Amino acid sequence: MRLHTRTWGEGDRVALLIHGIMADHRTWRRVGPALAARGLRVIAVDLRGHGATARGDYSMELFADDLVETLPAGAEVAIGHSLGGLALSLAVERLAPGRAVYSDPAWCLPRTEGELDGPQALARAKTLSREDITALNPRWETEDIDVELETLAVWDENTAFGLAPAFGADLLPAAPVVPSLVQLAGPSVMISPANAAELERRGFQVRTVAGAGHTIHRDDFDGFMASLDGWI
Repeated sequence: MRLHTRTWGEGDRVALLIHGIMADHRTWRRVGPALAARGLRVIAVDLRGHGATARGDYSMELFADDLVETLPAGAEVAIGHSLGGLALSLAVERLAPGRAVYSDPAWCLPRTEGELDGPQALARAKTLSREDITALNPRWETEDIDVELETLAVWDENTAFGLAPAFGADLLPAAPVVPSLVQLAGPSVMISPANAAELERRGFQVRTVAGAGHTIHRDDFDGFMASLDGWI
């Protein structure tokens, strides 16, 4: 599937941005222009079932295949958040960016049962209200709350069920395919301290943005950009 994209900047130096579940390219509203100001042509996607991209079947592999179908190989850097980090890790060998940044990637989603079943819980986020989003993300700017409501309205919640095999699975990459940074929220609900240490043992650089929530670039934009020092 060819994905809808949004581009900031121009030129031959390319950066790729891949959002997490429930979001779309608008989650990068500050990051895209900031990278463009550094001389990069920034391409952000809407994953299938998100934003202006079509709906369809959903799986980890399909999310990754779409990236390869849509994005140019050989970018200077690729940044994936949460589901976007998982999809990037499955596509990185084919996309072959110079560097990869995995922002609080969804490599270790917890398995839950019954009413707390992971995919069902994610799908229920479709109905979050402004008050709910504000309570969950007290550091977000008002514009980010507005964007989240808009993206939830067009998000296909069935994408959550396509990720069912990821819950309870260990999806930590065996080794970095390209020089790779794992950027963690502080503390991360995705990557435990033990898994962070294992990633470092496997050759990933790991940096934590202290105090930031899961969506680091919205929770602490300055901290997010500072943690990319040397990677962009």
